[in-house]
Amino acid sequence: MSDSLIPLVMGVIVLAASLVSLKLGLSVAIIEIILGAVGGSLGLHTQDWMTYLASFGGIILTFLAGTEIDTKLMKEKFKESFLIGIFSFLAPFVVVVGYTYFIAHWSLQASLLAGTALSTTSLAVVYSVLVETGLAKTQVGKLLMASTFVTDMGTALALSIIFIKPTLYTLVFIVVSIVVIVFATKFSHLVFDNPRLKNKVVEPEIKYLFLLLLAFMYFAQIGDGQAVLPAFILGLLMSPHFRESSGTKSVRDKLRTVAYAIITPIFFIVGGLRVSFPLIFSALGLFLILFGLKLASKFVGVFFLSKKYIPQGAMYTTLLMSTGLTFGTIASVFGLTSGIINQVQYSLLVGVVIASAVIPTFIAQKWFMPAHSEDLVELNGNENSGGNDSKRVTDNI
Repeated sequence: MSDSLIPLVMGVIVLAASLVSLKLGLSVAIIEIILGAVGGSLGLHTQDWMTYLASFGGIILTFLAGTEIDTKLMKEKFKESFLIGIFSFLAPFVVVVGYTYFIAHWSLQASLLAGTALSTTSLAVVYSVLVETGLAKTQVGKLLMASTFVTDMGTALALSIIFIKPTLYTLVFIVVSIVVIVFATKFSHLVFDNPRLKNKVVEPEIKYLFLLLLAFMYFAQIGDGQAVLPAFILGLLMSPHFRESSGTKSVRDKLRTVAYAIITPIFFIVGGLRVSFPLIFSALGLFLILFGLKLASKFVGVFFLSKKYIPQGAMYTTLLMSTGLTFGTIASVFGLTSGIINQVQYSLLVGVVIASAVIPTFIAQKWFMPAHSEDLVELNGNENSGGNDSKRVTDNI
C-alpha cells in the first residue's frame, strides 16, 4: 500500500469502527483493534506519524483514566484494590515464566520478559470500556481502575528492575516527572480557573495538558522510562480538582472529545497492526497455550478476590483485568529491540496481548455487564446521575 494512501485508509477505518461499534453495541476499542489487524494483513503498515500519535494516545488515555479515579475511595478500599491488582500481576507472571522456561525452553531472560508482557492489564482498554458503558463513575468501575493501576505498577516495576539499566538520563526523567507533577498539581488551577482562558476557541487548557504529557513522553524516551506512569499519577492527583470544579470537568470532557475523535483510535489501530498472522500461525499451538495461560492465571488471581470484594461484578472485573495492550506491547517491543526475544516470540507475545484486549472485553460486554441499579449509583450519592449511567449500560447490553 502506498504511503500517500495510508492516511486516507486510516480515516476510513476510524469512521467505520465508530459506526460498527454503534451498530453492535461493543466498545469501539475492540473494533479498532480488529480492523487494524485486518488492515495489517492487507498491506496497511505503520508510518512514523502513526507510531508517535499512537504513543501519545496511550498517554492521554492513561491520564484520563487517572482523573476518573476517586482518590477517597482508593484510600478507603486500598486493601481491596491492592490485593486484586497485585495478584492480577503475580499469577500470570509466575505461570508464564514457569511455562516458557521449563516447558517451552525459552531463555531465562526471554521467559521473564514473556511473564512481564502477559501479566499486564490494559488501563487504556479498561478505561475506554468503562467510559463508553457509563460504569466509570460506579463503585465497580472505580475499584476496577484502581486495581488495574496496581497491576500495571507491578508490570512497570518488573520491566524496570529486571531489564532496564538505569543511566543519568533515567534520573533526569524521574526528577522532571516529579517536578512536572508537583507543579501541575499545585498551579494548574491558574490555567483552568482563569476567566481570560475559559471557553476560548483556541482551547489553551487542552494545549496546556498536551504540553505536560508531551514533556513526559520526551524525557521518558531519553531516559528509557515509561511515560504512562507519571501521566497516570498526574491524572490521579488532579482528579479531585476535576471532580470538584465544573470548569475543570469541562476541560476533561473537551480533552476526551479531542482524544476519541482521532488520537486514541490511532492507538488501538496501530495495536492491531502489530499482529503478524503468518508468524502466529507458524507457532499456533504455543500461541493458544500462552493465551490460555494468561486468561486462566488471571482468573485464578482475580476472580476469587473480586468475588469477595466486588461480588456484583466479579466476572466482569476478572475479564476486563485479563485484557492487555499498552504495557504488554511496550514490553514486547523492548524485548525485540534489545535482542532478548526473536521475531517469532515477539509476534506470539503481541498476538496474545492483542487477543486478550479483544476476546475478554467482548465476552465481558456481551454477557457479564453489571446491570443492577445498586451497582450504577455514583458514590457521591447522586441518584439522578446514577440513573443516567444505568440507562447507558442497559443500552449497551
